[in-house]
Amino acid sequence: MIEPDHPQLSIVRQCELVLISRSGFYHRPAEETPLNLELMRRIDAQFLETPWYGLWQMARHLCREGYEVGRKPIRRLMA
Repeated sequence: MIEPDHPQLSIVRQCELVLISRSGFYHRPAEETPLNLELMRRIDAQFLETPWYGLWQMARHLCREGYEVGRKPIRRLMA
């Protein structure tokens, strides 16, 4: 929606018109790490087999598979 090279409207004005902050325009979210992508893949595969697994059971399952990861990262990845 915002054209950085617009001949008449500055980026500041364009951001004001679409009601976003300039920092919101420039912000690029960080990409997931390869480890997180692998964990999400394993969580998805296990969840298809056992949809009743919650956070604690999923954490134990990943530990049994050799991944040393805490509950908080698993909670974020499951969300």
